[in-house]
Amino acid sequence: MPVHSIHDTRPADRWEDAFLSGNGEVGVMVFGHPHRERIVHNHHRYVLPNESLGMRPPAVADRLEHVRDLLLAGERERAQRAFSDGRALAWTQPFHPGHVLHLDAQAVEGPVRGYRRVTDFTTGEVSVTWSDGERDWARRAFVSRTDAVAVVEITGPRLALSIRLSGELPGRPSEVTLSTSAHAAGDAEASLAIVGVYPPGPGAAGFAGVSRVVISGGRITVEGDVARVEGAARVVVLTRMDRSAPLPRVEALLAHLAELPADYDALLARHAPVHGELYNRAELDLGVPAGDRGLPVGELTARADAESLDGALVEALFHSGRYLLLSSSGVLPPRLTGLWLGAWGAAWSGDYTTDANINLQMAGAVLTGMPELIKPYAALIGGQIDDWRTNARTVYGTRGLLAPSRTDGEHGLLFHLDDDWPWAMWVAGADWLLFPLYEYWQATGDEDFLSDTLAPWLVEAAVFFEDFLTREDADGRVVLVPSYSPEVGPKDVRGVAGVNATMDVAAAWHALTTAAEVCAHLGIEQTAVGRWRALAERLPPYRVDGRGAIAEWAWPGLEIADDHRHISHLYPVWPLHDITPDGTPELAVAAREALLRRGDENMSAHGSLHRALVAARLKDGETARTNVLKILGRAMLFRSLMTSHNPNLEIYNADAAHCLPAVVVELLLDSRPGTVELLPALPPEWRSGSLRGIRTRAGLCVDELTWDIDKGVARTVLTSPRAREVVVMCRRGTDQRHTVRLQPDTPATVIVSLA
Repeated sequence: MPVHSIHDTRPADRWEDAFLSGNGEVGVMVFGHPHRERIVHNHHRYVLPNESLGMRPPAVADRLEHVRDLLLAGERERAQRAFSDGRALAWTQPFHPGHVLHLDAQAVEGPVRGYRRVTDFTTGEVSVTWSDGERDWARRAFVSRTDAVAVVEITGPRLALSIRLSGELPGRPSEVTLSTSAHAAGDAEASLAIVGVYPPGPGAAGFAGVSRVVISGGRITVEGDVARVEGAARVVVLTRMDRSAPLPRVEALLAHLAELPADYDALLARHAPVHGELYNRAELDLGVPAGDRGLPVGELTARADAESLDGALVEALFHSGRYLLLSSSGVLPPRLTGLWLGAWGAAWSGDYTTDANINLQMAGAVLTGMPELIKPYAALIGGQIDDWRTNARTVYGTRGLLAPSRTDGEHGLLFHLDDDWPWAMWVAGADWLLFPLYEYWQATGDEDFLSDTLAPWLVEAAVFFEDFLTREDADGRVVLVPSYSPEVGPKDVRGVAGVNATMDVAAAWHALTTAAEVCAHLGIEQTAVGRWRALAERLPPYRVDGRGAIAEWAWPGLEIADDHRHISHLYPVWPLHDITPDGTPELAVAAREALLRRGDENMSAHGSLHRALVAARLKDGETARTNVLKILGRAMLFRSLMTSHNPNLEIYNADAAHCLPAVVVELLLDSRPGTVELLPALPPEWRSGSLRGIRTRAGLCVDELTWDIDKGVARTVLTSPRAREVVVMCRRGTDQRHTVRLQPDTPATVIVSLA
């Protein structure tokens, strides 16, 4: 059976290799020598206030028609500068780490034998065990979903420890001041606190972490900000964190901790069923030998190469990716670093990069059986939807929604732009960001969510394009102007503002037709449905360039070099299913040509996996496989199975870790309303295997998919919450299609020949 954990036989010497736990709000990173262990505590809402808090979208609506005239005349650079207000490029409030819990042995360090650290995906626990040859020690940690507390337990013979909190993390700005304290509460309990104060300014104040330390046996004393434990058999540390203005009250945090039992097992018993019920829904089995599954994570990652999709490693990445996505989803969806960071100064502010990364990270949430994780994603959008309206009104003078290219989770105003980066011209953002919510509805049939939350937003996305699409070309087609294709920048071509960016065309089509579909389904906005469909039919077609590839712009005159990490122009392929080998075969060939021609730039993880997802949709298993191997074969896996943004472990980043499970599913299963396709892009290494617990866009669940190429057979078990008819197809062998009539909650088995 697959292993739902990872283990290591040597400590992590740096925070990047720390083992991870989280409850979607607080995350911990466990690393260090067993006599000098460090547990970094993070909080999803820890962002350092900066000048972006006072920034607004550019008020350029009165220039729109002039800018359109310039762009249609080919004056891209002039148009770009005319649509900017001259500001410098400003960044979101940077995500930053919280504090460190130090666990230091007071005695002379003895030998460490049999060291083992484990992350248990089924419970969310990180454990460390070791021995000196005669006596045993253990440490366990998790972050509770039910009690909103980080819990650490240390057991061993006559424990002698120094325990303290600190802000000793690399890169902390000197303007962020810290204070620490400790107080004894008798011989068996103490409290520790750390308070961080931000520099004065908008949104200032700061953050706080408080720990309650309770021992069994022995004695606890306090010296300065250190709690010293002598002779204990067990130590339990409970930690709460908060960020606010004014400063969080330490007393309030301590009062919450005082209400909880200082009992690790009791707290775990409340948390584990909630975490485990979500995690245990899906599983990948590639028939890996037990010996390979039992390898320490360091040996497992060492097997990775650029030639073969190692089954044991892929299994581990599938399961760890789902675990990390779950652990970093709660009050917010995962950031660029998930929920974890061990140093200040995160790349790209450790924010939500909305033009690619967040959608790629969330791609597996619904598909791999955790649709509940869409709720924090929807909450992120819901908390900013008024800002999206402000963006549309201020920049274009329109109704509807205009999304920013990045957010820190605190607001959604479009401020990140300058004369060289025309982000105000990216009009696809709202549709792109709403798509995961639409996919959630397709998979779950959650009608309350559709009517109460999603449908009104889809209507506003369509209304934006109604107001925006006022220019026509010579053929009477509406023109998207201005338009921008992420992330083409000044290093690619001077003057990157354009007309009819393919991503924008696809977004307009999808926004208008999806709003029409949903409103017709709900029986609302009936006078608008026909109008939106008619407007969608007047959009320009996708353009195939002289090389036979889908062009980045459906408008002549603007081309960029192929060596670029983004593939925004393939939005119609993934995730939209607008270009498919079956429905639009000629465009599918052109999309594949565009994919193959696009270079890798800096080999970014999100770029490679985005390519893999597109290739899988085009049924190009070899290209999908090649792009997954770019991750596995270029040193992008830390010893926690968290990933890096670039090869050689450059930049701690969750894009690949969270996206890989979705890629695995897309290689093995494709779905859209009315159709489920088996093994569309199966890698040759995976001769047999099984996948269970997968949600589909056809509104049904694939309880199990098994295949065996050597035996020439695949089998799937499907269930649906309501009666429906679905076509199950497989291109391998005789390209079979089976029409299956499903009854509510009744499993149906389909067997197909692969010969």
